[in-house]
Amino acid sequence: MTDMKPKALMPVANKPILARTIEYLGRHGIKEIIVNAHHHSQQVVDYLEDNAACGYHIEVRVEPEILGTGGGIKNVEDFWGQEPFFVVNSDILTDIDLAAVYQVHRTSGSLVTLVLHDCEPYNQIAIDERLNVTDIAKTNSPGRLAFTGIHVIEPKVLSHIPGGVFSDMIDCYRDLIRRKEPVRACLVQGHYWRDIGHMKSYLDANRELAGNSFVIGPGCSLDSSVKLMDWGVIGENSRLGKNVELQRSVLWEGVTVKEGVKIVGSVVTSCRVVDRDLHGEVF
Repeated sequence: MTDMKPKALMPVANKPILARTIEYLGRHGIKEIIVNAHHHSQQVVDYLEDNAACGYHIEVRVEPEILGTGGGIKNVEDFWGQEPFFVVNSDILTDIDLAAVYQVHRTSGSLVTLVLHDCEPYNQIAIDERLNVTDIAKTNSPGRLAFTGIHVIEPKVLSHIPGGVFSDMIDCYRDLIRRKEPVRACLVQGHYWRDIGHMKSYLDANRELAGNSFVIGPGCSLDSSVKLMDWGVIGENSRLGKNVELQRSVLWEGVTVKEGVKIVGSVVTSCRVVDRDLHGEVF
């Protein structure tokens, strides 16, 4: 799928996850946003130039060479002011209350606040009774919690990240923990959270946002004999011919499905012509 688009522009229920993330940040009062881009970076630049909502200050910083999660944050050091800032992964969908998270951070005296939850099989972070992060493992372990992909960072942390080279932010946090610097957790529960990092979770995200129904984009043409079963997403300007069956699948924009084709549990990327049955495939 990422041959066609960067992950941040993957459509979920016919809207790119980047657009959903910007709207999510805006609902919590965040209006100044910088997007770090590498893979298919020009698509990100073009999308934001064409679609950025009024009222937001959005910049894009392109990495010609990938710098990693730490190097990417360091690469936009000049964007930050003196206040703590949020970093949010571009491949998650959530409704976690960012205002509440920010308040926890400001009252904790921490350099970094990691937003954590119980989410197997990603439980890799150990905390103590005072919510100090004590260890970040590389594998899932009993009694630990998972990182949501949301963190609040004090600007002084940037001095711990080397500039202009690849670095991992989790390695930076491990170093801070070894130095006994305050890295703390904000625990959340009762929220929605979904990553789109692999095929199953991408389909799950579409199903959840489609409300277990069908989302059909503008400009679509569906023959009267088309069978829509369970749930699905049909991207704008798609064409479904006679006796097509669509079930638990996502079609991106401009897809043509030929007569009699059955698509089940699959993703069809932009502007493809489908003339054979698909079962659990990316096409």
